[in-house]
Amino acid sequence: MSTLQISLAVVGGLVLAGVVAHSTWSSRRNLPKRATPEAAPPQEPTHQPLPQQAEPGQADQAGDGPHDLDELGERHEPRFDTDTNLGALTRFTTPEKKPGLDILIDALAAVQLDAVVSGEAALAAMPGTRRVGSKPFGVEGLSVINGEWEVPGAGQRYSAFQCGVQLANRTGALNQIEYSEFVIKAQAFADAVGGEAEFPEMLDEVARARELDQFASAHDAQLSFTLRATNTAWSPGYVQQNAGRIGFVAGSIPGRMVLPGNQSGHAPILGLSFDAMAAMAEDPEQTALREVTLSLDVPQVPREEHPFERMCEAAIALAASMDGVIIDDNGNPIPTEAMEAIHADLEQLYDTLDGRDLSAGSALGRRVFS
Repeated sequence: MSTLQISLAVVGGLVLAGVVAHSTWSSRRNLPKRATPEAAPPQEPTHQPLPQQAEPGQADQAGDGPHDLDELGERHEPRFDTDTNLGALTRFTTPEKKPGLDILIDALAAVQLDAVVSGEAALAAMPGTRRVGSKPFGVEGLSVINGEWEVPGAGQRYSAFQCGVQLANRTGALNQIEYSEFVIKAQAFADAVGGEAEFPEMLDEVARARELDQFASAHDAQLSFTLRATNTAWSPGYVQQNAGRIGFVAGSIPGRMVLPGNQSGHAPILGLSFDAMAAMAEDPEQTALREVTLSLDVPQVPREEHPFERMCEAAIALAASMDGVIIDDNGNPIPTEAMEAIHADLEQLYDTLDGRDLSAGSALGRRVFS
């Protein structure tokens, strides 16, 4: 083999090695960022003194076994700390009281009774479905014990009932067909409990429903920010890890995380969503995400939670930690001035909802904007 052939072979080998190296580098560069293992917090070693050897006969002088425990150290029975554990237990075990019917957003039919009706009889008379078309239908009883309207329950006694259907929600206003269905359901309940139902005028209630729907449609607000990867894509685990560091937890469906509120039973403050198929992949760490969405359902979250401020803070924090950029629906970066303008508009919206007794995050507000 000549010197030329050897030189060509060496050059060819170097070129081939360069191609392989570049291909390997490119493939590694295009892999999505993965979650890194969290370092466990260091634990201080605990030292316990070795038990001393008792001299013969010393145990008899000290007393029997159970009395030794009292002398060596005070023995405590397990108990709850009333300031911490009991408070937390009460918070998570006390059922949330569902919002009742309200003349402001419900069409109500009074059911007069000649005799007291048991809770068991009322439950047996309930319709099979609690919907009238696309609107919630409800029944409340006037408790003989406390004199308050409540959802019928076993072991209770009621002197009157009222049936209601919601006038409007995000599906639209109550129409005449839905009102007629409401009358049929309410009348069937009244007949079953031996009562007499009194209904408001249909045209008046339908007109109220349209007015409420117009107001709600004009003052509904659902905001979202899109966070796009600047260079390297992200894996679902990488997104979940970074979002978890600022308070997000896994949602009820794949590809969704939520930032819980401070009040039990309320809607989450923020939502974070990404491709559900990527979250359900056999190996999610090999799937690539280039965008995630932060969302805020304004009427569902109390004003006191400062949801928009927290949305902006979360978007900025995630963009910094994951090397991303915040963009709008058209793909344009969102400047700080735009966020401040949105915040000013939201304050006016909150004031308007407060003036209509449909405050953001309130029971009535959550029902209408659902």
